[in-house]
Amino acid sequence: MAKKTVAFFGASTGVGLSALKNYLAAGHKCIALCRDPSKLTAALAHENTPNLEIIKGNAHDVAAVSRCLKVSETNLVDEIVFTIGGAFIASKMTIDDPHVCEKGIATVLEAIAGLRRQGVDGRPHIIVCSTTGISRFGRDTPLVIVPMYKVLLKVPGADKAAMENKLVASSEDFTIVRASGLVDGETDKTIRVGIEDPVKGVESKAIGYTISREDAGKWIARNLLIEGNPKYMNKTVTITY
Repeated sequence: MAKKTVAFFGASTGVGLSALKNYLAAGHKCIALCRDPSKLTAALAHENTPNLEIIKGNAHDVAAVSRCLKVSETNLVDEIVFTIGGAFIASKMTIDDPHVCEKGIATVLEAIAGLRRQGVDGRPHIIVCSTTGISRFGRDTPLVIVPMYKVLLKVPGADKAAMENKLVASSEDFTIVRASGLVDGETDKTIRVGIEDPVKGVESKAIGYTISREDAGKWIARNLLIEGNPKYMNKTVTITY
């Protein structure tokens, strides 16, 4: 298997960190943008990471994002894993930046376009982590928790939906991964997968309550990065237990 280079945005914790660990373990080159690099290095303190490059910067800064997207002066990275998100403020039913994902993916797309204008070649596959509860094609969560998504998680859900819309409207190759409710802890549970075409609608359904951040990241690394299953290209994928 040819070695790839993947840019990570949001890999200091959660799903992104899990995907990063699994991809590094497979021997691929990873470039991670972090506001606080010490947070990532601490999380990887017991890992052997010779193939990891950490760049300090903000995911809303085009210049910083652009530095992460170049393998060389002439080539873009092979894949992009985008898992940034805001801190949830339960008392206000919002997140600290209500447009964090929308602005972030817009920055990535702007950076890619700018690098191409400079003669940097490539067509990276963009993988973003989204959420269930926002499908335009019907219910994709258990009925009992629909009110939670509609009320408590309305703001972060709207941000994820805006992110998805910008990515689908672009000319880039993508996979949107909608994880069900995120919990902690790696398991050996079976992960069920649903597939939705952004234009034609539902191809298969997988409705569930939760999946762990560790298992979601592992699924992304194995199925989208390492195996590169083509059936998920330019699709929206739901993953859940």
